[in-house]
Amino acid sequence: MSTVSVVIPAYNTARFLRESIDSALAQTHPPLEIIVVDDGSTDDTPAVLASYGDRIRALRQSNAGVAAARNAGLALARGEYVAFLDSDDIWLPRKLELQLACFAADPALGLVHCGFEEFDRGQKIFLDGMEGWVADELLLLQREVISAPGTSILVPRRIANEAGGYDPRMRLGEDWDFCYRIATRYRVGYIREVLLRYRMHAGGNHFNIERMERGMLLAFEKAFADPALKKLKRSSYGRLHTILAGCYFEQHALQKFVRHVIASLRYDPRNFVRFAAYPLRVIVRWRAKRRPAATPAA
Repeated sequence: MSTVSVVIPAYNTARFLRESIDSALAQTHPPLEIIVVDDGSTDDTPAVLASYGDRIRALRQSNAGVAAARNAGLALARGEYVAFLDSDDIWLPRKLELQLACFAADPALGLVHCGFEEFDRGQKIFLDGMEGWVADELLLLQREVISAPGTSILVPRRIANEAGGYDPRMRLGEDWDFCYRIATRYRVGYIREVLLRYRMHAGGNHFNIERMERGMLLAFEKAFADPALKKLKRSSYGRLHTILAGCYFEQHALQKFVRHVIASLRYDPRNFVRFAAYPLRVIVRWRAKRRPAATPAA
């Protein structure tokens, strides 16, 4: 039977951590080990981990970021496969079982990901991931390619090590970068079924747009060092700056929004059509703020 090491990086998520660990323990294909790397938490994370005794392997390190925490867990892993689970997310019981079946059907795959649903701040299901040779699609940023890459993937341990693990310089986007490096060498498998619950909350790293900007620009710098990708560079960078502009627009960070609009158009003038709609969005938002609140019925 194939063995799986589960690696959970944890930083100040004690209020969610137990649900994550329990979801790994409840897998229909039991993991060989669950390695939780406490990345210098200052909340009750150590107490939560201690309560599990020898059912998990706990490691504490000084705060160095999620990439370094995952790498520390990967270095300890003994399983044939490694699965990464963020400490605020939850796996459904058959996740590892179905992903291992995918590898059994096609051992040449480099990683397998799955569908997921967002929860806690609304609910939305994502079943549009891709499979096969997907590296170019990852660079184009036009659609969902690898679903929730930080917490949905199962990877043969030898391939995770071959790819060099996670880049510790990146505090966000490190999961995209890791998956991209694997996707340049191997085909990707996908299970079109919700096997992961991805928690959206105010403290989530996904809301830190400045970190995302730094991480993705570094990831692109590394990827486009390959001259063979020159044909994709302008459209890919244009799309990245379009996404960043949209994120800063939602945060009302006008200067950063304008900076990325200019960068996007410099790379790909066709993006003008996307930005042409932004004045209308401003008007709609302004009108919504001015609209009087509904008067309660007597």
